[in-house]
Amino acid sequence: MLDGAQLATLRQYGTEHDITAGEVLFADGDEAYDLIVIIDGHADIVQHRGKPDETILATYNPAQFLGEIGLLTGQRAYLSAVASTPGRVLRVPVAQVRQVIAEEPDLSELILHAFLIRHSILMRLGSGLVLIGSRFDADTRRLLEVLARNRLSSRWLDLEGSAEAETLLRRLGVSAGALPIVLSPGGLLLRNPTSHELLSALGMTAARGSDPPGVCDLLVVGAGPGGLAAAVYGASEGMATTLAEDTALGGQAGTSSRIENYLGFPAGLSGEELATRAALQAQKFGVGIKLAAVATALTSEHDLHTVTFEDGDEVTAKSVIIATGARYNRLPLERLPEFEGVGVYYAATQMEAQACGAGPAAIVGGGNSAGQAALFLSRTCDRVSIVIRGPSLERSMSRYLTAAIEQNPRIEVLAHTQVTALLGDDTLTGLRLRDDARQQARQLAVNSLFVFIGATPCTRWLAGQLATDSRGFLLTGTNIPAARLNGATPLFLETSSPGVFAVGDVRSGSVKRVATAVGEGSMAVRLVYERLQATGTAVADPPRAET
Repeated sequence: MLDGAQLATLRQYGTEHDITAGEVLFADGDEAYDLIVIIDGHADIVQHRGKPDETILATYNPAQFLGEIGLLTGQRAYLSAVASTPGRVLRVPVAQVRQVIAEEPDLSELILHAFLIRHSILMRLGSGLVLIGSRFDADTRRLLEVLARNRLSSRWLDLEGSAEAETLLRRLGVSAGALPIVLSPGGLLLRNPTSHELLSALGMTAARGSDPPGVCDLLVVGAGPGGLAAAVYGASEGMATTLAEDTALGGQAGTSSRIENYLGFPAGLSGEELATRAALQAQKFGVGIKLAAVATALTSEHDLHTVTFEDGDEVTAKSVIIATGARYNRLPLERLPEFEGVGVYYAATQMEAQACGAGPAAIVGGGNSAGQAALFLSRTCDRVSIVIRGPSLERSMSRYLTAAIEQNPRIEVLAHTQVTALLGDDTLTGLRLRDDARQQARQLAVNSLFVFIGATPCTRWLAGQLATDSRGFLLTGTNIPAARLNGATPLFLETSSPGVFAVGDVRSGSVKRVATAVGEGSMAVRLVYERLQATGTAVADPPRAET
């Protein structure tokens, strides 16, 4: 709720309007909508407005504001706001809301906090998109991953287990052979959409910030913490900057339920919050953001670098920072693809927690990601088993996490143990385990399995052009063999191609920490300037020291 001073400040950014009972303030499917502040009267947030299953999700009163994080990220509205009484509202356009976020710290914190909490609640409710598809279908699992990684509020109706799915398909006149389908805001039906088509239908692939014409100063490929930091620092120093991401802003860190060892946040923060705040900063400084942009090739010529994307677009830049991170490793289990996305998961966010419910869960892995996932899932699951091959967690997990796990009665650690098989017919019902210390086999009843066993670098699109280590991670600086340098002297985070840098998990020898990735991303911008200065193509001024 806004106090008098906050309301007075917001009035400077919007305009007031009288409203009538039943007036639609914004509707599901709207491409853009205003921040609505109730001055007098009341308004409802309505799901499925005008349909038989219309439901009021929340009612807002004077001095309260309507909206959630999609207003800032550019997503189409998927709920409607309807005045339930006559009254008066303050409308603040999206552009002005962004200005409030940038210039009014107290209001910024209040609005962002409320938006993130509301989004979390709506995700638990399953409001928004409806996905209908079979758990055995690869495209259904692909779309489930897109929804989860982009933290999109949605509901999945499994063809094999949902009577509602059959009923809805009959009403829509869609055959089972046409699945999967997605019902998007405004009633649009998407038939087996690509990731780009799905995000486009939601309004999330439209250019954000300023899209630099011609050759830009800096292209950042990958929007994890390192890439987001590089884009923010580059643009804030006057570089025309483009940020391209193939899956979701925030990268793997964006799927973390709670990051507790990030400097300045003693209570921790979620990956979603970190990604959202960073993306808003990038937009503030004019970064051009391309979503669902899958890089397929890199070419370099005459101190210019061109990245080609899957949709045929090309971006040419004076410098490139590669922050494409790494993809999750998978367990070598026979039936793994059958359960991926519908019992086997590679992230532990609110969406996965909702899918696995209160039943028992298992986690494979002994790193910090596994520990964070265990603590998060223990809030809702009646038992969480951490399966590790080693003797204990101390070798691979931060002490603050191991201490919290030891004190949590819902979490058990199964040391010297491996998963050898997945059990269940239509759904995951258990795991077959091997205790290597006792040379015994056993079964563990679970309805969900979370896998955190490392990752493989996302460098295949580079086709071997840049020097890598034996595992495919990009070599930088003095780690690059002289034979790959053609006499050049690379800077600290520079790859074997002058003007192309690497930060974060994609870089060989990187420290797998959010803070380290952010530091590398910001450091790389200074190194980019040095390289551009050497080639005579630098922006006017070097990056400044913080004051």
